[in-house]
Amino acid sequence: MDPTTFILFGATGDLAKRKIYPALYELFLQEKLPHSFSLIGLGRTELTDEVFQHNVEQSIHSFARSQADDAALKRFLQVFRYNVLNIGNVEDYVQLLKRVEKREEELGLTPNRLFYLSVGPEFFEPIAENIQASGLGSANGWKRLVIEKPFGHDLPSARQLNEKLSSAFREDEIYRIDHYLGKPMVQRLESLHQTNPVLQALWNNHHIANVQITANETVGVETRAGYYDHVGAIRDMFQNHMLQLLMMTAIQLPHNSGADRVRAKKKKVIEALVPVQKHEVGLSIIRGQYTEGAIQGKPVPDYRSEPGIAPESMNDTFIAARLQIDDYFWRGVPFYIRTGKRLKEKSTRIVIEFKEPLKQTGTEQGDIAPNLLIVEMSPDERITLQLNTPDPQGNGKLKPIHIDLHPKDGVLPEAYESLICDAMQGNPTFFAHWDEVEMSWAWVQPVLEAFADNQVPLYMYPAGSYGPAEADALLAQDGYHWWFDEKETDTPASAEAPKEVVLEH
Repeated sequence: MDPTTFILFGATGDLAKRKIYPALYELFLQEKLPHSFSLIGLGRTELTDEVFQHNVEQSIHSFARSQADDAALKRFLQVFRYNVLNIGNVEDYVQLLKRVEKREEELGLTPNRLFYLSVGPEFFEPIAENIQASGLGSANGWKRLVIEKPFGHDLPSARQLNEKLSSAFREDEIYRIDHYLGKPMVQRLESLHQTNPVLQALWNNHHIANVQITANETVGVETRAGYYDHVGAIRDMFQNHMLQLLMMTAIQLPHNSGADRVRAKKKKVIEALVPVQKHEVGLSIIRGQYTEGAIQGKPVPDYRSEPGIAPESMNDTFIAARLQIDDYFWRGVPFYIRTGKRLKEKSTRIVIEFKEPLKQTGTEQGDIAPNLLIVEMSPDERITLQLNTPDPQGNGKLKPIHIDLHPKDGVLPEAYESLICDAMQGNPTFFAHWDEVEMSWAWVQPVLEAFADNQVPLYMYPAGSYGPAEADALLAQDGYHWWFDEKETDTPASAEAPKEVVLEH
């Protein structure tokens, strides 16, 4: 890797403590950090370098997945320095530049600078402007800007933000993190397409009946009420994470596809997504809000009784949608997406349901479960193929077996480990390009407008359920149901006596 100065805005924040420092520590242990590396943390609180290093050490002990080794941790902490910075004061950036240059000179670093914005979105614009105005980004090396979501609040605000950022950074210098793209099973979707010719041949509307993408949460709004009540599930999850998972599932990748090809294919998917008209949103979008109920046997309040939530709030805590991709590969295959809070279980998965050839030929086999490809991201991480095979009992019936396509070979990296490593290497494959962000907002914009005008009913669902019954009816209209809800069937891990088959990589 190139020598790198990692400049972290929001160095005293929760994201830095829980995700960024532990990820950097894991990369350090795996020797995946540059040999010449420096990190300067920025915040409003007055801290010495020593206190900052102590705080980083505490976050490693609390949140790193590897047990802290005293000698290794001591070497790791030596790269950390701290600066007070007022985001709106350009003079602070000038002083920061002097310290960065002094540090680069001390360590003999090429001035390659990665600016990581672990701050609220309202600070993105002034930080980018002041980086440019101070000369902090004008160096004889590369510069990169890493930003977290949300990238805009709607289509006009996203375009405005991108225009501001583009005045200081080129598109190829901007890395928009979507941590779902850092999940190992999502990244393995790419290799699954490329290296398995059987699955690649089946990856189209001739063989696939429907695709289901689920991201269920058991938690409520917790401490995020002030933010969440203005964004809801549609902005917090659907516009970014869920549509990114749809793109990653639907892309058709030839062998040895690089970052440019992956992004081009994702763009083609979102371009082919059939738009929804404002007056028709209610036909394909279900929105819900949780009422009181129980999660894992413990009573929880309804959304409107949560601290910081208005008693008349019409905010959505649940979204289910039916989408169509109008291209050669996917025309006629419904994509069902759902995500919500205070649901029965925490789970993130993609289920590809294949067409049933026995039904198509008129063969009677009773209630035959279709063949499925299941990509589990949470709570387990695996890719499983569920296939029907003759029951060894010889009764003429079929029985499902489960083939593990990606055996778990050791501890999988956390999403932030992969994404931070890629950003330092200049690999944009699993970051959101502006074209994808803009087209995602363009698709969602009529939905936002319909919600704002209350043209779509807000269905209530009890906490601890799988969401409103209308979400089930959305699939039932097409003759399908959500897979692996407890009321439907068991998960592959607990299905009745499945035969496990493991395939090598």
